[in-house]
Amino acid sequence: MEPDLFTAAAEDRQENDPSSSPLAVRMRPRVLDEVVGQRHLLKPGSPMRRLVEQAARGRGPAGPSSVLLWGPPGTGKTTLAYVVSKATDARFVELSAITAGVKEVRAVIDGARRASGGFGKETVLFLDEIHRFSKAQQDSLLPAVENRWITLIAATTENPYFSIISPLLSRSLLLTLEPLTDDDLRALLRRALTEERGLGGAVSLPENSEAHLLRIAGGDARRVLTALEAAAGAAISKGEKEISLGTVEETVDRAAVKYDRDGDQHYDVASALIKSIRGSDVDAALHYLARMIEAGEDPRFIARRLMISASEDIGLADPTALPTAVAAAQAVAMIGFPEAALTLSHATIALALAPKSNAATTAISAALEDVKKGLAGPVPPHLRDGHYKGAAKLGHAQGYVYPHDVPGGIAAQQYAPEEVRGKRYYEPTRYGAEARYADVVEKVRTRLRGDAPAN
Repeated sequence: MEPDLFTAAAEDRQENDPSSSPLAVRMRPRVLDEVVGQRHLLKPGSPMRRLVEQAARGRGPAGPSSVLLWGPPGTGKTTLAYVVSKATDARFVELSAITAGVKEVRAVIDGARRASGGFGKETVLFLDEIHRFSKAQQDSLLPAVENRWITLIAATTENPYFSIISPLLSRSLLLTLEPLTDDDLRALLRRALTEERGLGGAVSLPENSEAHLLRIAGGDARRVLTALEAAAGAAISKGEKEISLGTVEETVDRAAVKYDRDGDQHYDVASALIKSIRGSDVDAALHYLARMIEAGEDPRFIARRLMISASEDIGLADPTALPTAVAAAQAVAMIGFPEAALTLSHATIALALAPKSNAATTAISAALEDVKKGLAGPVPPHLRDGHYKGAAKLGHAQGYVYPHDVPGGIAAQQYAPEEVRGKRYYEPTRYGAEARYADVVEKVRTRLRGDAPAN
């Protein structure tokens, strides 16, 4: 069966028996005006609104034949693709790069060409997690995009400048989605509680229960609606007309923690975690880590902060700190919560107890400051590329001393531009493993100046 037939069958089930679909699916917006958040993408005259409005006037998908939606999970990427397809009355085909490959993509493209030629019907292909496609798999999309056989709407949670091939990126309209605010999610919750396609007023949601759902949502609409549906089901099964905080906690198995993700609490707790690690207070660091986990903080955000801390506050005092933090970030992305809490704890403890040095931080800060001041002279001629025809006539690479040909592997020659010659950016401490760098760097600088023989 072709992928578009699967999609059509799913849509038929949703329309014929809405109650059989999850609440997050039933509450999916059908028109742009029902979309919450992303105001920067939906304001009058914006590319996305023009795309939908011109399509609704019967012109088919207008503008670029490829749109890339970049943003965190649950911010409306699938919803926007669905709204576009509904506005155009197009065939809507949804694939995930996690499970689909070139074979499935070609089947969709072949089906699109038949539908376009035989019935004059457009096809919108929504490809989720496109960053998981290899270069070759992404290449397979190019002919269909260039020839407008399909309107490609692709979603990614990864930076497209690193994860999407240049030919496809250059042919696409890139739209960046932002995490939904508490006001956005609050509006969505209240709509789901009252509308017939949602819970139809079967239960009410007091303010403290609503606040807890917002705290655990992490800016994710799908997550907050899934939690609401579970809590509402539990309340109804107990014969209650109100979803109490206790029912919410029981359902989502998470105690209410005072934590405002978009306000001071978010930044204060994150700051306290990093400062506790910097101060080597492992117990305080674990406390703040626990608060972030219990409040529903995105584990990837925590992992990113740990990676920054490893370079900013530890550096070469413990060269294993950064690999530990990077490995933790990779593990978190692969396993998710709840097990990711163990990995984050592992990394937090290691970083808090590591010897500290900010020498790498001050070194690059000083170098950047000089470059901003204009101290960026020409590269010395003997260091320039000499591998092309005519380089020798320009004096490039002439006089360069190959360090491996010199005893000790350090050649006395100038590397820095004249404007910053003799500048000392890196000043190692004598903490932890960095102590050996402090001994080495002075010997190296002396040899580079030619003041001492290489032993």
